Amino acid sequence: MTIIVYDLEMTVRRKKGQIAEIIEIGAAKVGLVNGAPQIIETFQSFVKPVIVPQLTADTTTFTGITQDDVNGAGPLTQVTRDFSEWIGTEEYYLCAWGPDDLRQLVQECRQHQISTDWIVNHNNLQKMLSKVYKLEKHQQMGLKPALEMLEIPFSGSHHRAMDDAINTAQILVKLYDQFQFRTNMLSDDTHIDSEIVYKTDHYENLPFAGLSNLFPEQHK
Repeated sequence: MTIIVYDLEMTVRRKKGQIAEIIEIGAAKVGLVNGAPQIIETFQSFVKPVIVPQLTADTTTFTGITQDDVNGAGPLTQVTRDFSEWIGTEEYYLCAWGPDDLRQLVQECRQHQISTDWIVNHNNLQKMLSKVYKLEKHQQMGLKPALEMLEIPFSGSHHRAMDDAINTAQILVKLYDQFQFRTNMLSDDTHIDSEIVYKTDHYENLPFAGLSNLFPEQHK
């Protein structure tokens, strides 16, 4: 089974009521080569925001993504189609670091009436690492500290989807034999409608406010 490790970059919001939109998707495909896990292919695409097309200076400073980058990109509808086609037809696990990217991805897909049928077998690698090292539930480790703990050099630029996906995949490769992946459907995740607030330095990203309104009552 193929493992897809993905990462999203979103527009930065610093005030309540501002909208966060996906502006980049990066992913690394991990497979077994001669019985050993390794990164075998990568995917990267910018995404053109449609609700607030103009990037703020904060977003460009935080991510390094420019207005020209997103102006030349397709909308999320096109990019998710390209992404799912790149994933392929072989059975796969879809993995991210932490719960935030899944929530944002599902939120925007449902807002724009994009099929979520391809979002299956989703696993939270941050949570899986915490389980391996027996960390308390509130001790969810960031990507950079996790890399340092595992003595994996960080490569590329932080807060760029392709680089973060590759670095996350390096953790998966190192702990592959200790990770236990689960199969699931999107509707199986009963926690997807909970609100998440997270901060990075002085930037605040609150992309999930009101997310519960998008989901059927039985998932609350």
